[in-house]
Amino acid sequence: MHSAGRTFKPIRKLMAANRGEIAVRVFKAAHELGIKTVAIFPREDSGSMHTRVADQAFEVSKFRTTSSSATPVAGYLGMDEIIEIAKSESVDAIHPGYGFLSENAEFARKVIDAGITWIGPRPDSIETMGDKVSARSLAVKAGLPVLPGTAEPVQSPEEAMAFCAKHGFPVILKAAFGGGGRGMRIVRSADELKDKFSSAHREAESAFGKGDLFVERFLPHPRHIEVQVVGDAYGNVAHLWDRDCSIQQRHQKVVEIAPAVHLPRSLRERVLGDAVKLAGYAKYENAGTVEFLIDPNTGEHFFMEVNPRLQVEHTITEQVTGVDLVHTQIGIAQGSSLEQLHVNNTQTRGVSIQLRVTSQAMTGTMGHLQLPEGAGIRVDGGSYGYAGADLSAAAHFDPLLFKIIVSGRDLSVATAKAVQALKDTHTDVPTNLPFLGSILQHPQFLSGGLDTNVLDRSPEQFASEEGDRARLKKLMRFLGEKSVHREYPGHYKDPNTIIRPKSPHLSSVAQHRDLQINGRKQKGWRDVLRSEGPNGFAKAVRNHKQLLLMDTTMRDAHQSLLATRVRTHDLLAVAEAQAAAFAPAAYSLETWGGATFDVCLQFLRECPWDRLEQLRERIPHTPMQMLLRGANAVGYTSYPDNVVSKFCDQAVKSGMDVFRVFDSLNYLPNLQLGIEAAGQAGGVVEAALSYTGIRGKYTLEYYAKVAEACVRSGAHVLCIKDMAGLLRPQDVEPLVTALRAVIPASMPIHVHTHDSAGTGVASMLACSAAGVDVVDVAIDSMSGLTSQPSAGALVASLLGTERDTGLELEPLMSISTYWEQLRTLYAPFEVTQSLRSTSADIFINEIPGGQYSNLHFQANSLGLADRWPAVKQAYRDANVLLGDIIKVTPSSKVVGDLAQFMVANHLSPKQVMDKADELSFPSSVVDYLKGGIGIPEGGIPADLQRRVLKGRVKSFDGRPGAEMAALDFAKLATDLELDPAADAKALLSAALYPKEFESFESFKQMFGTDTQNLPTDVFFGGLRIGQTVRVPLSRGKWTEVKLMAIGERNAVSSLREVFFAVDGKPRSVFVHEEEKAVTGSARGGSSAKREKADKKVQGSIAAPMPGKVVRVAAKVGQKVAKGEAMCVLSAMKMETVLSAPREGVVKRVCVSEGDVLEAGDLVLEMESADATGAAPTAQAV
Repeated sequence: MHSAGRTFKPIRKLMAANRGEIAVRVFKAAHELGIKTVAIFPREDSGSMHTRVADQAFEVSKFRTTSSSATPVAGYLGMDEIIEIAKSESVDAIHPGYGFLSENAEFARKVIDAGITWIGPRPDSIETMGDKVSARSLAVKAGLPVLPGTAEPVQSPEEAMAFCAKHGFPVILKAAFGGGGRGMRIVRSADELKDKFSSAHREAESAFGKGDLFVERFLPHPRHIEVQVVGDAYGNVAHLWDRDCSIQQRHQKVVEIAPAVHLPRSLRERVLGDAVKLAGYAKYENAGTVEFLIDPNTGEHFFMEVNPRLQVEHTITEQVTGVDLVHTQIGIAQGSSLEQLHVNNTQTRGVSIQLRVTSQAMTGTMGHLQLPEGAGIRVDGGSYGYAGADLSAAAHFDPLLFKIIVSGRDLSVATAKAVQALKDTHTDVPTNLPFLGSILQHPQFLSGGLDTNVLDRSPEQFASEEGDRARLKKLMRFLGEKSVHREYPGHYKDPNTIIRPKSPHLSSVAQHRDLQINGRKQKGWRDVLRSEGPNGFAKAVRNHKQLLLMDTTMRDAHQSLLATRVRTHDLLAVAEAQAAAFAPAAYSLETWGGATFDVCLQFLRECPWDRLEQLRERIPHTPMQMLLRGANAVGYTSYPDNVVSKFCDQAVKSGMDVFRVFDSLNYLPNLQLGIEAAGQAGGVVEAALSYTGIRGKYTLEYYAKVAEACVRSGAHVLCIKDMAGLLRPQDVEPLVTALRAVIPASMPIHVHTHDSAGTGVASMLACSAAGVDVVDVAIDSMSGLTSQPSAGALVASLLGTERDTGLELEPLMSISTYWEQLRTLYAPFEVTQSLRSTSADIFINEIPGGQYSNLHFQANSLGLADRWPAVKQAYRDANVLLGDIIKVTPSSKVVGDLAQFMVANHLSPKQVMDKADELSFPSSVVDYLKGGIGIPEGGIPADLQRRVLKGRVKSFDGRPGAEMAALDFAKLATDLELDPAADAKALLSAALYPKEFESFESFKQMFGTDTQNLPTDVFFGGLRIGQTVRVPLSRGKWTEVKLMAIGERNAVSSLREVFFAVDGKPRSVFVHEEEKAVTGSARGGSSAKREKADKKVQGSIAAPMPGKVVRVAAKVGQKVAKGEAMCVLSAMKMETVLSAPREGVVKRVCVSEGDVLEAGDLVLEMESADATGAAPTAQAV
């Protein structure tokens, strides 16, 4: 026998020259046999599980001295050092595992020569079988069928090309001395050969120490079947059946099945027979795998290669045969025969599936891990298969976390177990679990229709939707961030004092009553619109004798009082009841438009389109209304015409009914664009006259002229938009009379106002008396101040009169109670924090209601609270400088920006004019002066325009949008990798607000969308220790999360561990927290004390107002021209550009991006500045 002369020694101490999962597997098998174990590791892998499982573990480090660029992988390839450690620790045997040196004949010889038992095939077998070229040659000699391929390794692309020229494409390049998908490339044409040869060679050399390649004909859609063989030292060879390894991605096996259940019996017998034949012919010893490709079209099988080692998927063979392969390997190495080991005549029982779970993160820590349990489930852990594992080593090694092995009586049972096992597996790091689930649930999985290339050929079929597991991870990450970084530390402190209002429950009569509208029973005014169309709807409104209302609570009211922060979560809870309470008099509910669009994306982290569609579902019978800023859509700038048109089309498709279209300057070309876009989309067009009092150039004749133009443009309804609350009761009748004289008798008039001066209810009663058809109100607890007049007050005032609305106070009060309680959750955004009462000074300064509260809040935030009277006076002065314009978004922003700029820089109106050619004005002012938002009545002040534009900025000749090229939505879709049809709403969001959309998409990637289901106090304030929140995941399914503790900040990693209990089970996430600076330079977002600019020092440039540094353009030594931008600050929606006051050279830059500055902080210093000490210039963007 060929074992003659060999002696076998008992193994008492064993080393695994490997790492991770296979080393752990070997160590556990050794321990079961009473054998001591030794591990090796480079320092980067010291945290790997195998170092803990072994009895001893020793660092390998000599590889670092041979090459400064050596990677940690080299530590497992250092043959001499590994053997040196083994000898010094009296190791009897070395198991090579798989990969690394497992197929290196030189290493096997060195181990044997050192007097250590080698647990694996003989070196000559490794040499023959591990070399794919020689293994192929041996297979041919043994009579096995093979695919055409090179007889010897090829050394160059030219040699490979010679083979291709004879046999054609496609071909596959394979590493001659390794497997696992590394060093393999499919080449489909001559053009690809050179590059793919080079990359395969490099990969093979890095992975296996040798870069030799061979070339073989490539089968496009084969099945990959392998046979587990074992041989002893006495010439006995046996198979342990087969495995189907066809499901692969980039040549890496993903899911394996044993036995290969889809093989026909006759084909299986041929495959098994050929595997045993080759092993016997080679006198193979120990464990190995003979691999074949099956052509599904012909049923032919072709020898592919031999892996002379244990395979990753050996586990499923163990499950179906009952044979412990590592025990078998150790037994053979000690001289046992196959018969003694009971593996000479095995049978299979049932089916087993192996799933390789891998990490998609290469850094961080696994805070939580829950593994599946139950009958027929086995989990083999690797380097990171435990909670607390450091994932940083995954960047150097295999990202395998663990293997899940399931067994069942047949494939369908095993598959069902596997699917459930994936669902039962939970971890807080991104993994391929959803991907594995999509494979198991693919229709062709059970039928055996998945070949080796299907995952690469059709990846979209396996792009699993985000499951509950992944969603929960993201949600916990969000809760962790919010609980550590508390944005509103003065609020949401005590969960026991927080009131979460319940959805109002009106009587069933109020909820479902039929109304007499337009002479018929209707559920609401939307039924009229749907049956009669926009024109019929308008006529019905005009013919209705009672006063109709629009409730602004869900849009303008909370925009004015709560900074537009009310979330969809809270709107949906009240929407149905609120619609029912207002139904008898509800011309519409205002639910969308204005500032809601950008606030949803940027601050509430919601899709505004989802809000519209969800509200539409809850409010089926009452029209919904939005505010459209004419050519500005829902933005603050002009857009190409096709953007406005597409926006209106989509809004109607998503459920919008009535468009209140206005232009901030009543500039007719802008108004007409919005009117036409809304009308062509099929909406009710409510053209709005922006009202600024009856005075000066704004006469009754002026308003009548604008109204006539709106009628000609296609308006269905005329609106008087009194955005500042300037409409006094005594002005109503003459205004309405003037308008009625020029519009069709069938056209309704709708009046909108703000209650800033406290005259709102009186003015709306005057409107009712003057025959106005619709007025705007807000529910009582959301009315007054800068919001709309009180709905309850108006309803009560009209009870029993001809214009009685028909509404009952009790249902309205039920809704008001909900909003009263809800406001407490939005305390950080309350206008009442800084604005306590109404004020008649709006008749002097004309600040619009929504802007009044925002401007007041901004003044406080920018350190100008004590100068609020000066801000209001500056607002008047700025308005005069700009030509006494109508003030509503975006024109009001122009006036407001200029006013704050004047106050912050101590500029009087005269100084503004005198220095107009020197100052860098707010860019909103520059945009206005060049006609960027339209032309006001009386034109743009020519002197200011000339001085500011200085002939360097081109003015618009007409409507700005008319000069813009149409937006290429197809290109935008390509740039954003979106489907133009499926993602139409996302494309519109990106077109309107590109930065905000990008930020929203990044947020979703990081935290998901389930944040929208959190209670409002938790969304804004996070959880407090001991607080529990229930989060719905889907209908009838939820999860409970309780914050248990927040760990201390790690000074090295800057991480805090946040501990939760999720459905009672411990979980944790890690949150990054920068050290809070107390003194010093206040870099990286700190607002600590900083160096101040010195006005006496030439070129000392200060921050003109508080803000955060968002961009630094200047560099030390840079020459700058006068007016050149050097730094950009951002505060309260306004970006301020600091530009050079003169020519010079940048001497010192004192800020970085992210720094938070106070007014007067030193930003940079310039040299060669003149001695006048001119103040730095700033412009707001």
